[in-house]
Parts: sequence; C-alpha cells; structure tokens
Amino acid sequence: MARFIAVRLARALLTIAVVVTFAFVVLRASGDPARALLSPETPAEAVEAFRKAWGLDAPLWVQYARYLFAVVHGDLGQSMRDGRSAITVVAERIPVTLMLTAPALILNLLIGIPAGIYAALKRDSIADRVVMMVAVVGFTVPSFVLGLVFVLAFAVELAWFPSGGAGGWRHLVLPVITLGLGGAAVLARFSRSAMLEVLGQPYIRAASAKGVPWPRVVTGHALPNAAIALMTIVGFMVGNLIAGTVLVESVFSWPGIGSLLVVSVASRDLAVVQCILLVVAAAMITTNVTIDLLYGMLDPRLRELRSGRR
Repeated sequence: MARFIAVRLARALLTIAVVVTFAFVVLRASGDPARALLSPETPAEAVEAFRKAWGLDAPLWVQYARYLFAVVHGDLGQSMRDGRSAITVVAERIPVTLMLTAPALILNLLIGIPAGIYAALKRDSIADRVVMMVAVVGFTVPSFVLGLVFVLAFAVELAWFPSGGAGGWRHLVLPVITLGLGGAAVLARFSRSAMLEVLGQPYIRAASAKGVPWPRVVTGHALPNAAIALMTIVGFMVGNLIAGTVLVESVFSWPGIGSLLVVSVASRDLAVVQCILLVVAAAMITTNVTIDLLYGMLDPRLRELRSGRR
C-alpha cells in the first residue's frame, strides 16, 4: 500500500508540473498582458515599463525558471489587476464556488444513482426507456443552454428566482439545478450499465437460485459490487462540476472561481489564471487518489494485487 501511495503521489506531482508548464506557455503565447490590461492610448514607454516591472521583458525560459522557483517557495505571484497575492484573490472565491459545487454533487448522487439503478431493475420496460431518454437529453444539452432556459422560464417569465448574482438561498436554486442535472444524467447512464453488468454475474443467479429474496440480492450483492465501478464515475463527476462552474457562473453572474477565471483570462492576469489551474488540478488529483485508495477498501482483490499476492 505504501508503494501504491508513493506511485500515485509521484504521478500527481508530474501531472501538476505538466499543468503548470502548459498554462505558463499557453498564456504567454496567447497575447501580451500589458496590451490587455493597459488602454490603447497608453504610451509605449509606459507599456514597456509595465512589462519590465512584471518581468515580461525577459526570455520565456527565464520567466519560467523564475516562476518555478517562486512556486517551490510557496509564492504563486501577484495579480496584475489589483496587485494582491494571487492565492488571496483565488481563496476568496473558493467558498463561493463550493456553495454551488457541493449541493450540485449531492444532487447528482441523489438523482443519478437511484434513477440508473431503477432503470436497470426495470430493464426494457417503459420506465427504463423514459429514464434513459431523459438522461440522454440531460447529457446532450449544454449547461449554458439549460441555464439560459431556466433564466427565461423561472426568472424572467415566472419571476420565482433571481436571474443572477449571489445572496440568499433563492440565488442558489437555478445555478445548482443547472450544474447538477447534467451530471445526474451521466451518472444515471453509468449506474444503469454498472448495475446491469453486476446483475448478469453468476453469483447473482446463484443467490437467486438458493432462494435468497430478490430485494436482499439487490441490496446485499448487486449494489455493493456496482458501487466499485461507480466510484470511478463519481471521480470524473467532480472534474465535470469544476469545469461546469466556468459556464454556469458566467450565465448566472455567480462570483466564484469560474467567473474569476473568465475575467482573468480575458485580461491576461497570468498569476491568477495559473493559480486557479493549479488549485483545480490539485483538487481533481486529490479526488482521484482518494478514490483509488477507496478501491482497495471496497475490493479485496485489489489489495491482494497491490501487495503482490496471487
């Protein structure tokens, strides 16, 4: 297990290094931050002074070496827009984004998994077809389109909820539902597939042949084994939620990391964008490593494989 953890941590560090390098190169190749932040009327001398003050006049490899040295020492840079520490700017938005992603993830689980299991137990029935049809629609409709539909229907026409901004619980309803429904649709499809695969295994038929009541077969044999396959999907759901916040927060003017990323990319606020990508990568990697560890707890075969036993 120690070797397994060490390998996963090494891969995590390598992944973060790749993300940092990719973001660093792409951001600087996509445009000059001085031109994005300063007005077109700014004199050339002032633009050059700005670039020199932020180290943008140095060769790319020198800028990269300076950035890596600073990151290793815990310095993620300063925002070019307001001069504050990039980690401070990002940290202010993390709780606001969690207010969306945490309820949306719960909504994913509460809707997606039961719907998929129900469809599997009712295979080839009308209920199965209806659940899968709704899941396909929810999966194919982009989140920003769904968000705009919700705004028009429930904010503009019915005036039940605010169309955007942050405030009380009413401001959360539309963005949480928008962010959660797409993930629930994906989870329903995979839950159905995982459950059908387990229900077709010989030990399920053997349990039924022994006279074990069907509800007990489902809850005691099928569900625990299907949960192992579903854990991988749940890990991906976390990544999808983080990616979805960029669009959903923009549609609903929610002041979280997603909207901050859009503004920072548009203004070429390099340190803030790099900090956001680093935080997001670390969150996704932590989730995947945690799920890998939980695999060993749920499936004894994996523990035996990792320990070298056959």
